[in-house]
Amino acid sequence: MILLHSLDDFPKTLRGGAVAIGNFDGVHLGHARLVERLRAMARAVGGPAVVFTFDPPPTRILRPEAAPEPLVWRERKVEILEELGVDALLIYPTDRALLDMEPHEFFDRIVRERLAARAMVEGPNFFFGHRRSGNVESLRAFCQAAGMPFEVPEPVEAAGQLVSSSRIRTSILAGWVDEARAMLGRPYRIHGVVVRGAGRGSKLGYPTANVGQIDTLLPGDGIYAARAMVDQIWYPAAVSLGPNPTFDESQTKVEAFLLGFRETIYDQPIEVDFLARLREIRRFPSVNALLAQMARDVTQTLEIASAP
Repeated sequence: MILLHSLDDFPKTLRGGAVAIGNFDGVHLGHARLVERLRAMARAVGGPAVVFTFDPPPTRILRPEAAPEPLVWRERKVEILEELGVDALLIYPTDRALLDMEPHEFFDRIVRERLAARAMVEGPNFFFGHRRSGNVESLRAFCQAAGMPFEVPEPVEAAGQLVSSSRIRTSILAGWVDEARAMLGRPYRIHGVVVRGAGRGSKLGYPTANVGQIDTLLPGDGIYAARAMVDQIWYPAAVSLGPNPTFDESQTKVEAFLLGFRETIYDQPIEVDFLARLREIRRFPSVNALLAQMARDVTQTLEIASAP
């Protein structure tokens, strides 16, 4: 997959294909369906399958106070779209000039002139142009006038509901990571850096990696069965996300106990896949009661993480 960050000197080899535009936040099953249709359209017109996305998302510029935390970081988005078979990904550095274009201007200058698109595929909730005044019906009319094939794929259902980034976000915030997994088509993943904590876990026999510098949405507080990747190796991991009321700590922390791992990895990158929520966080009457519950959490984690 070819990765671009500018429309300047857009390669001729990438012109004349099928284009999809959007945030692709989470790159969920609905996006996978869209990319599948994008590739089919690209084959039909004899050109590449091109995805045009934004960094930052337009909401961060237009309404920063209402901008949601992302479901996926940029490098991970690139990785997933490449796995889906996209030929080229343009991550456009969003600015006011782009957002202030009228819908017809955006279509003429960006879609037709710069990208030289010959077909388009879009999701049903696509808005574009000044004050989001353009929508899929506007785009359909523009494409029809230009003689371009245009398609809005059928929505995808999973976990008993239509798949969308907003519904995935709701599930994650509620701690329903299994439901989010059904809509994503894979476990929900965060990444960060291992930072120093209080060191209490080591004293209790459960040394944890404290994950900091997380730039995506965190699941709701709870104890989770997960898996964590360090140095390209995955380990089953019991994760505590939230405060530690047994020790009168109110700060939200992400602490991962990696089963079968005992190395010191401060300042190293780490990725965590959330597999299932085991229980809520609660205060225990004693340290021994907490340790007994932690042992049960670890056993459950190993069973879940070892499942196919």
